[in-house]
Amino acid sequence: MGEQLHKAKSRIPAKALKVFCQVVADDLAMLASLHDKEPDEVFLQALREDGFPDGLGLKLIGENGLLAVDLMKQGLATLPDPIDEATLDELAADYADIYLNYGIQASPEESVWIDEENLICQDTMFQVRSWYESHGLAAPDWRMRPDDHLVLELQFLSHLFDNEPTEDSLREAAQFMDEHLLRWLANFGNRVGQRCATSYFAGIATLTSVYCDELRDLLANILNEPRPGQEEIDERMAPGREREEVAVSFVPGIGPAV
Repeated sequence: MGEQLHKAKSRIPAKALKVFCQVVADDLAMLASLHDKEPDEVFLQALREDGFPDGLGLKLIGENGLLAVDLMKQGLATLPDPIDEATLDELAADYADIYLNYGIQASPEESVWIDEENLICQDTMFQVRSWYESHGLAAPDWRMRPDDHLVLELQFLSHLFDNEPTEDSLREAAQFMDEHLLRWLANFGNRVGQRCATSYFAGIATLTSVYCDELRDLLANILNEPRPGQEEIDERMAPGREREEVAVSFVPGIGPAV
């Protein structure tokens, strides 16, 4: 399904578009779960049994995508079978360095990458929060995990694709990616890939970054609208500029977290 839509140049039938959006929603939810917490033996074994990441619905076809898939496979292949406590401890330490104590200076929060002083909970967090609120959503606890955390942004994007697809909803997803997720995800993925201690987390960070980039290219193709350049995005997000609101339906009371 994903491979066929990569080649789409004209209007996609409604049924195919709905299947595509559900596939992407599921993929994004899966990617979010990989960043959500340190893996345990059951989770890792499930990834192996499912042949991850081959089970992703959207098949990456670009050179970077194929390399990211191979890197993720290598990360899983290097783990012992059965997975021992020493391996779990190593993964837990690497997870902490990436997501909790910033030991490798690769924050999973957008503000740190966008703010001039690299601080958390800055303007971008409130901008992302306004996106959630427009859909009746809220971060479970912004003090523990700010609104602009990678896991929440991926879950929110999954939510956008999980609704009935329309041209406006796809355009909104593209806008959120342009204005937030993709402004920093590549830098995060590159730094984690270069500095983390395990090939497992290197694979996760690289795969997530490349998947989202290729997905955004696909949205440009589906919508027949080119991706905006960096200067255009920077101008759009300059202080004092408000984002354009898109009228959408929402589900009250459901937060981005699963």
